[in-house]
Amino acid sequence: SAPMAPHHVLKCCQRSLSWIPVIFINLVVGWSYYAYVVELCILTIPNNAEKISYLVVFHLFFIMFIWSYWKTICSRPANPSKEFCLPKVEKEQYEKEEHPDTQQEILKKVVVGLPVYTRTGTGAVRYCDRCLVIKPDRCHHCSTCDMCVLKMDHHCPWVNNCVGFSNYKFFVLFLAYSMLYCAFIAATVLQYFIKFWTNQLPDTHAKFHVLFLFFVAAMFFISILSLFSYHLWLVGKNRTTIEAFRAPVFRNGPDKNGFSLGFSRNMAEVFGDQKKYWMFPIYTSHGDGNSFVTRLVNLDPEQIAVGLQINGKRLFMVSWFDFFHS
Repeated sequence: SAPMAPHHVLKCCQRSLSWIPVIFINLVVGWSYYAYVVELCILTIPNNAEKISYLVVFHLFFIMFIWSYWKTICSRPANPSKEFCLPKVEKEQYEKEEHPDTQQEILKKVVVGLPVYTRTGTGAVRYCDRCLVIKPDRCHHCSTCDMCVLKMDHHCPWVNNCVGFSNYKFFVLFLAYSMLYCAFIAATVLQYFIKFWTNQLPDTHAKFHVLFLFFVAAMFFISILSLFSYHLWLVGKNRTTIEAFRAPVFRNGPDKNGFSLGFSRNMAEVFGDQKKYWMFPIYTSHGDGNSFVTRLVNLDPEQIAVGLQINGKRLFMVSWFDFFHS
């Protein structure tokens, strides 16, 4: 095991280092909490009504932001279910086989019984040689997490986690609440920022915190705004970041709208059917992440029957209204 040790040590170092962005965000947020609550509200704002109303709204945004942030960090990425592993006989055949074409034949036999509609760019069955699974639709292998992640969107260093099926709703809410948190801070700090800047308020140590608070909040707000808008657009189109860069390939070619079911159905896929839960980082997404409703266009007849059997609960038949309006 001697040669393995350095690799093990390296992995350990890598794991520790990957928490640095998360620690950084938490330190910035911790400082912003102190600066806003103590330096601004308690020490700078003279009016009690203003002080209390600011503190109430601030804590509301703060709690929602921290809640959705930690849910994004702590949700384990979802992996393909057992049915996507090769059966014992086929697995042995596949491993013995040296010709890629024959390997593909083995995979094609197995995939007939699975709700898989996408292929590689060359039309081959998508198989992961590291995880030894047939990749479900929208599933990709994350090299950082070293696993296949269902409906993978991207690996995010700021949450030290893969953003995918299991936590995409939490990630979008994290962006929304961090944006609101920054916007609220910037908006309420502005008048005191101006007063300190123009020396209408005395030079105390609160001045440094208030000036910095405005710059940091405004800067984060602008950078998160673009990311949030982009992800909202992706949700509306039922695309992942990966699919936005490279359209999923179905049997009749690439189709960037292959999974789109119309705006309202697309929103429900991520946020669920009950609007009252949309704003909370509670898991309400549709499905199991292993198979997805595809637009009717992409279903070839032989697979419709299989799809209906396997996915009895969620019919592939998209209502005609959604079909024509997506």
